[in-house]
Order: sequence, then C-alpha cells, then structure tokens
Amino acid sequence: MGKKGGFPGGMPGGMNNLMKQAQRMQRQMEEASRELEEKEFTATAGGGAVSVTVSGKKELIKVSLKEEVVDPEDIEMLEDLIVAAANEALKQVEEASEKSMSGITGGLGGLGGGFPF
Repeated sequence: MGKKGGFPGGMPGGMNNLMKQAQRMQRQMEEASRELEEKEFTATAGGGAVSVTVSGKKELIKVSLKEEVVDPEDIEMLEDLIVAAANEALKQVEEASEKSMSGITGGLGGLGGGFPF
C-alpha cells in the first residue's frame, strides 16, 4: 500500500520552514532598507575642495565648495569635481546596501542561489 497524500521525504514541513525563513528574510531586508534610507553618505573630491552628501535614498542633500575651488575661468573643473564627489557618495550607498543585504541573505547571491532545490 502506498503513502497517502503529501510529498515523499517530508517536503511539506521543509517547505513550511522555507517559507518562514523567506518571510523573516523579507522583514529583515525591509528593515535594513529603511535604515539605509535614513543614513547620509559624504564624499569629497579635489583634496576636500568639493564635498557632496547624498541620502540612502540616493538623493543629493548637500554640496559644499571651498572658496578656492570656485574659479570663474575654470567652471569645467568645478563641474567635474562635483560629479566625481557625487558618484563616490552614491557608490558608498551601493556598497552599504550590498553589505547590509548580504548579511541578511548570507551571501546567497542571485535568484535562488544556495537554496536546496
């Protein structure tokens, strides 16, 4: 006589645990995302002549310029320094996000990587 219903090898219990783990991971990721959005990231360029601050939401919050970097004859250099500082600050947001998420997912990487199916 064969077994009635269910999956061989006790899959329903394992699937239930997997679902609970996925829900817990989702809550942790949402909380980490909220925490990241509240942080600010600052980067400089030109030896500190330009400072840019962005939020964890990747929104530009503040640009600070030292007086000596403001040269009406060389606006292009100032623009380049602002872009460089902004890109570095945004890179910090990305790195913090990746670090936060990999701590939660345990380095699963990608869709389904590391899952036992």
